[in-house]
This record gives sequence, C-alpha cells and structure tokens, in this order.
Amino acid sequence: MSPLAADRLPDRPPGDAHYRLVLPTDLDLLAEAIELLLACCLEHGAIAPANCFRLRTVAAEAIANAMLYGNGNDPARTVTVELQVLSDRIVLSVADEGDGFDPAAVPELVSEEECHAAERGRGLFMMRHLAEQVIFNERGNAIWVTLTRA
Repeated sequence: MSPLAADRLPDRPPGDAHYRLVLPTDLDLLAEAIELLLACCLEHGAIAPANCFRLRTVAAEAIANAMLYGNGNDPARTVTVELQVLSDRIVLSVADEGDGFDPAAVPELVSEEECHAAERGRGLFMMRHLAEQVIFNERGNAIWVTLTRA
C-alpha cells in the first residue's frame, strides 16, 4: 500500500492551514488517513492530548460512515476530507458521493444507555459529544465537525 498524501490548499486567511485528502472507499486506508490528518494538525503547533483523541475518534467515525453508508462501500466512489487548522480550532469536513441522509431522522440519543441499546445513531451521538459543533449539508452527504485546539 502506498502512503496517502494530503494536498495543502492555499491558506485562507494567511496563517491558517487547509488540507484536502481524497480517499477511495477502502476501510483499510482509515488508520493511515487518521494519522495523516493528525500529522497535518501537529505541523501547526501542539494540540492537547485529549483533543488528539477527539480528532482521531470523530474523523474515524465520519470517514467510516461516509465509506460504508454514504458510498455503500463501493470502491469506485471516493470520500473527500478537508481539514482546516486555525489558531483556536480545527474544522474537519467529510463528504461522500452518496445520496445523503436526513440527520434529523436519526433518533437523538441522550444517554449512554440509549446509545448502547440503539440500532442507529451511536456515531452521531459520539461525534456530537466529542465536538463543539457538528453540521451537515442540506443533502446529508457532507459533515463539518469543529474541535478546539487547546
């Protein structure tokens, strides 16, 4: 397997970093992609250890969901991951080529007990509790997750 590479996009505004990684739908690439995203963040200064964990977890969940559910595990489809490293926060976006879904139709889980018993919604529950903000596009095939750096 060849190493993945993230393209660094023009900074906007200057001083902030913006990366793009286009992945084939292949769960075997997930761990390498997560470590690459973390390395991109660390190039721009330290991140609290708890936030490294949060980034790894949220990115793994979002990318795996995009591959499995959004792209239907179809190796001909890709997942586009963008990472913005700002002075005070990290914004991760993950988009798939699928039809999307309605996040409002996923039951809102409010407790760990509900999360363990639920058939769906556990990943959203986890991401919403680990991130400061979770937003979907209207189509439901892209997610933006905001985490603090400190």
